[in-house]
Amino acid sequence: MKHSKDKKKLFNKDLLYKVLIFITTVSIISYFQPRDSKFNYQYDIDKPWHYGQLMATFDFPIYKSDQLVQKEQDSILAHFHPYYQQDSNTKDEVIKKLRTDYQTHLHNIMPSQSYLTHLIQGLEEVYNIGILATDEQVQLKKDSISSIMIVQNKVANQHHITELLSVKDAYTRLLNKDTLRYRSDILQQCNLNEYLYPNLIFDEARTESAKEEVLETYPWANGMVQSGQRIIDRGEIVTEEVFNILESLKKESIKQNSSIGQKHFVLVGQILIVAIYILCFFIFMELFRKKYYTRKRNILLVFALITLYCATTGIMVSRNFLNVNILPYAMLPIIIRVFLDSRTAFMAHVTTILICSICLRYPHEFILLQLAAGMVAIYSLRELSQRSQLFRAAFIILLTYSLVYFAYELATESDLNKLNWGMYIYFCINSILILFTYPLLFMLEKTFGFTSDVTLVELSNINNPLLRQMSETVPGTFQHSMQVANLAAEVANHIGAKSQLVRTAALYHDIGKMEHPAFFTENQSGGINPHKRLKYEQSAKVVINHVIDGLKLAEKHNLPKVIKDFITTHHGKGVTKYFYISWKNEHPNEEIDESLFTYPGPNPFTKEHAILMMADAVEAASRSLPEYTEESISNLVDKIIDTQVSDEFFKECPITFLDIATAKAVFKEKLKIIYHTRISYPELNK
Repeated sequence: MKHSKDKKKLFNKDLLYKVLIFITTVSIISYFQPRDSKFNYQYDIDKPWHYGQLMATFDFPIYKSDQLVQKEQDSILAHFHPYYQQDSNTKDEVIKKLRTDYQTHLHNIMPSQSYLTHLIQGLEEVYNIGILATDEQVQLKKDSISSIMIVQNKVANQHHITELLSVKDAYTRLLNKDTLRYRSDILQQCNLNEYLYPNLIFDEARTESAKEEVLETYPWANGMVQSGQRIIDRGEIVTEEVFNILESLKKESIKQNSSIGQKHFVLVGQILIVAIYILCFFIFMELFRKKYYTRKRNILLVFALITLYCATTGIMVSRNFLNVNILPYAMLPIIIRVFLDSRTAFMAHVTTILICSICLRYPHEFILLQLAAGMVAIYSLRELSQRSQLFRAAFIILLTYSLVYFAYELATESDLNKLNWGMYIYFCINSILILFTYPLLFMLEKTFGFTSDVTLVELSNINNPLLRQMSETVPGTFQHSMQVANLAAEVANHIGAKSQLVRTAALYHDIGKMEHPAFFTENQSGGINPHKRLKYEQSAKVVINHVIDGLKLAEKHNLPKVIKDFITTHHGKGVTKYFYISWKNEHPNEEIDESLFTYPGPNPFTKEHAILMMADAVEAASRSLPEYTEESISNLVDKIIDTQVSDEFFKECPITFLDIATAKAVFKEKLKIIYHTRISYPELNK
């Protein structure tokens, strides 16, 4: 009863976790989907109309294109005159300052008071004409403005800019006025620049108001479309005229659908679409990938990747940032293929692409490209163990993008000159970004606790410190592990298991023997056997402890959990038969405590665990054969593996009888090759 309650509690907890993943994924993706009220059709100039016949359902004006509007408004504003205020206070303040300066020091420079009168008249003259700041004058010439409106005493008069003065022009005018009676060298000594300032101030408010008045009468439309009027039909080419009509219909549709209620409908629709696709993927995992569906880290990885790609696509589209074809969508199936399997990778890729296509202008084109690239990525990189494989996959993906897009354009375009060559640049960038899969795998391994083939290859390098120590400390065990690795990998290749995983695990499965090397026969030399001095129970404990010691070493050297599982399962819950049977033979009438002779387990729970258990037992037993014949090797393999099956070691792992039969055949063939008899070479007669 208690077990049933615990099981139900665990089920509810697992279900709650999946519901939270579902809600979080749908919420994040929907949040980043663009929700602007938008036209329901995608089209472009000189492209065919992909939909049915389009009829106007209401009257609407045909707006001019943005380029035409800009051109016509620029033409109108070319004759527009900006407004400037003429400041009379500047002139009064300058003349007042000049009189004051004459009383203090200028009378010492000027020969007579007539010079003062002459300067006052000159200043009144230049200020009445108007002085512009130098930068203002330059800007007016740059904007090709020939005249301005000068407002004085609430009256605006038009003046050509050639009539106006700059500070420099006003200075020159004062010096050169009546040079016969007034010497310019004396006037220069009076520091005339101190009395010359711009008095024409740009009136921004009046200028903008005048601009608006001019543009108020500008006609934004150049025609009308009546309700019921045919606009375009399927297959017709979108001309520039039809494009303007479609753009006008789009603007009017947005105006009519921009209410809060309409936006809520858009949001609800997006949530439903995303939820349906995510739910379908959940159902796929539940039905066909139960082993991944029940592991939280697998679910989290897959949906984190789907969410990341869908959210990034939504952000790029809504903010009109770059082109979505730059995103390396093929990276998603590669990552899932490396950590999980091909079918899960493909279904996750399809789900992601369909969700991303919701907000794109040309969804059919996007789906064609990305599905092809994803399938090729899965096929070209079934097992990532070398950097060169990633370069090859990136090149094949680039080639696939280019060929599919070229074929699509040939099918939809009638003119080769209209091919979009810019897309091929996006494909090149996409392929370069694919190469970042390699460092990303390392980050995901550390985050989600996975172990990729890249890591397994690195661990299987015999120059690895732990393996090098093993070859020096327990050379016999090291050679045994190498043989087991070769046997197990060969079997894995024949029955569709993960060969790199089982090869690497085989190298580490007996590392615990380094703690007590002499207690294992493959490391004994000189006929010395320390077990002769121990009781059977003590000997069994030493042998069994190589599993526990192996786990401790694995923890110390940070080996992945997947490797630790092989250390604990390669003997399962079996017994140390030599010591167990020996004790039974010596104590036939006594009860035996089997736990003293039993490995802690657990039994194998994956196909790879079962392969290693079989390979380990077969290789170790083969060393004790008195002679190596086809019959003796065959009998040995059958006896060992049949015993393991009868002892129910493989009851909890998904290995079939066909797989076991195949494994037997592989072991027999490989052992016959390993222990083949050599011919004896003849000696040369003297």
